[in-house]
Amino acid sequence: MFGNDWDEVLREEMGQPYFQELMEWLNHEYAEHVVFPPRSFLFQAFELTPFHEVKAVIVGQDPYHQLGQAHGLSFSVLPGVRIPPSLHNIYKEMSADLDIPVPLTGTLTPWAEEGVLLLNSILTVREGIPNSHQGKGWERFTDAVISKLNEGPQPVVFMLWGNYARKKGAIIDARRHEIIASAHPSPLSARHGFFGSRPFSRCNAFLSSHGRTPIDWRIRESDLEL
Repeated sequence: MFGNDWDEVLREEMGQPYFQELMEWLNHEYAEHVVFPPRSFLFQAFELTPFHEVKAVIVGQDPYHQLGQAHGLSFSVLPGVRIPPSLHNIYKEMSADLDIPVPLTGTLTPWAEEGVLLLNSILTVREGIPNSHQGKGWERFTDAVISKLNEGPQPVVFMLWGNYARKKGAIIDARRHEIIASAHPSPLSARHGFFGSRPFSRCNAFLSSHGRTPIDWRIRESDLEL
């Protein structure tokens, strides 16, 4: 399904009855409604970031629900799409934190290829209806993903922005991994603890201190391949 080591890591989970029921339900949703991301991008986060390469996880809630935006990576949009407000604030904090330019594109595939798992808690959404696929089984699946990373051999940084993402911290061993939790980067809350939290430099400092190569957070349009 994923074409890398996630297939083996998640084989048992994907064999569970709830996951099979989720896939059957999703087949009907895609057939009867407009659902994002497009089916071909459903597991993009896993395809671009193999299990053994994960250095950091950025947890989102569910995909963008407007046409042409979502492509299976949390906070990311397809090339040519206007940068959404939350991502604009992420870039603003990144630029201040690392003293690097604000990217001109909202497509985060370079981060995924650097080892950042851009994981939404819910992997699909019906057009125009946020959280419409809540409670169908995705939350259990993505909890399992985080549990597998928590149990894995390598120390990982978990960036949990906002109350929804922070709930995932309950299944992470903070003695082995780094949890960087703050307010959500949305315009409504970014000034209440996201700005100034310096998650990018803190992430790289943790990775370096554990013998892992830091992440190159710079995004250049020339790097993009979808």
